Order: sequence, then C-alpha cells, then structure tokens
Amino acid sequence: MPDIHARIEGCAGRITLTRPKALNALTHQMCLEIEAALIAWAQDDAVALIILDAEGERAFCAGGDIADVWRAGKAGDFDLGRRFWADEYRMNALLAEFPKPIVAFLHGFVMGGGVGLAGHVSHRVVGQSAQIAMPECGIGFVPDVGGSLLLSRAPGRVGDYLGLTAARMGPGDALYAGFADLFIPESDWPALKAALCDSGDTAALGAAAASAPESPLAASQAEITALFGGESVAAILSALESASSDLAATALKALRRNAPLSMALTIEMLRRLRADPSDIRAALVQEYRVSHRAVEEGDFLEGVRAQIIEKDRDPHWRFQPADVTPDQIAAMLAPLGAAELAL
Repeated sequence: MPDIHARIEGCAGRITLTRPKALNALTHQMCLEIEAALIAWAQDDAVALIILDAEGERAFCAGGDIADVWRAGKAGDFDLGRRFWADEYRMNALLAEFPKPIVAFLHGFVMGGGVGLAGHVSHRVVGQSAQIAMPECGIGFVPDVGGSLLLSRAPGRVGDYLGLTAARMGPGDALYAGFADLFIPESDWPALKAALCDSGDTAALGAAAASAPESPLAASQAEITALFGGESVAAILSALESASSDLAATALKALRRNAPLSMALTIEMLRRLRADPSDIRAALVQEYRVSHRAVEEGDFLEGVRAQIIEKDRDPHWRFQPADVTPDQIAAMLAPLGAAELAL
C-alpha cells in the first residue's frame, strides 16, 4: 500500500498521508512523491487549491522516519541523511511558496516533520485533538523543517521555550504561537473538505471557523519570556532553578534531559533569525548546516538510539551545558561551501 494518496477531486489536488500505524511518519520517498504532486498541480489549471490531510485518529504526522538515517550513520554513511534532509527541506520551501492555496488539516500528533509539512502553508486548520511540538532537542538534533522560523516568530521567548523543552501545544496554543490559523471542530472537516473540492474556494474556511480555545501559553507568556530570556543554556537553567512555579519545574526537568549542544544551537539559531528577520529559505539553509553535520559531529546518533531505537530513555550526551563553547556553536552553523543547501 502506498504511503500517500495523491489525487484530484473536483477542483482540489488532494494529498493524504496513509501510514496511520506509523503515525504517518514521513519517509524520504513520501517527501519526493509529495513534491512531485505539487509540481504537477502548480501548472494544472484544473487544480484551484490543495488539501493536505492524513488517515488515522492518532496523528497527522508525528515526524520524520529517521531509523534508516540512524542505521546508515552507525555504519559510517552520513550522506543518506544529508540527502533525505536536503530533499525534505526543498519540499518544505515548495509548500511555503506554493502559488495556490494549500489547506492543511492538523489533528493528533503533529511533530517535527509534520510541522514542516503543514506549518508553512497558506491555510492551517487545527482541530481539538491536535498536539503540536518540536521535540528535536530530545534526540540530539535541532528544530528543523523550517520550524526554527516559526519558533523565532512566536511571541516573546515562547519559541525558545517550545524548542528547548519540546512542550506540546494544543489548538489554542498553536494559534497563539503562530503554528495554525483557524480552529475548526474535527466533526466539521468532512463536509468542509467536500465544499473545498466542489468550489475550489477557500472562503468556506472562514465560514466554518470557530472561536479559538484557550491558550495556556498566552496566559504564561510573561513568565516564559522572563525565564527563557537568557542567551545561553546555563543562563536559562539558572533562571529555572531559581524559580518556584510548576512551569519552571517542568521546563527544568526537560532541559536537564535534552541534549545541551542541541539546545545551545537552538538558542543561537532563533537569535539569528530574530536579529535578521528572514524567510523560509534562510531558515532552512541555517538548519541544513546543522543537519549536514549532526550525524557525524553532534548527538543525533545517541539521541535516536536512546529515544527511538533502543528506547532506554538514557542518552549519554557528549557535552554538559557548561562544556558547549561559542566556537563549537559557530562551527556547527558555519556555511558549508559547495555542500550548502540549494533550494
């Protein structure tokens, strides 16, 4: 059975992820097939808009299927991962810059690669079951697939909080943080998708939109910004250790668990994007510099082993927060020369 179902229904090009047992995790081949469908439909006058959704109740897309990247990296093959990420990031840019409306329907787990698939399109519909997160620092990686751009644009230091802790956003939080545009109850989705196919007009979305659920992030934004205002992992840890709130205690536990190098890189990536407001391409190029090096030089292999392969949840990171130097951060983010990401 194919992992995606791409077809034209009425006025809409439809892409449905069909790996529900794998939480619709994105494979390399899925990225290539989605890209091919989009390229074909961009020039097809019969296609007025694109609908992006997924089968199963548990997840829109819980991330990238990175087990093959881990196995190749353990065998000394770093190019497999680099090809996967380059092709995935090219797809992310195409989704963000697509000349026709793309309507994504986000339910269940939407993490990592799922955010890259739906987080940059023109119309992002979130349902009541959505749990959205960027959990990469827990596997020795960094928020990628353009996720760093979304995090950098979140209010205050909410993006640093989300990127460093992997905290999950419900629908209200996703709207507040800029990861979604509209809340529409999932029971209304089948009729809405049919209307979009019939009309090819996104006006139906506004008519179906409901009031946004409450956002715990919005209520905590001032506290988050105060706690995550430091420019280093050590500074943020110190602020969390000095605080007494439940939010601080939960965040501190996450930071002590996640990869120090990954967190330091995330802070610097977001700082650079905020200092020089950028587009999706600039964010992806910066992310790819880390992706290109992460398997060989970072903590990716150990993080994936601990969290996904052996699942002992006991990673042994290369560095402690105090051990990560500005030179190491700069080296991981340095231009790649001839290997720089081409979009």
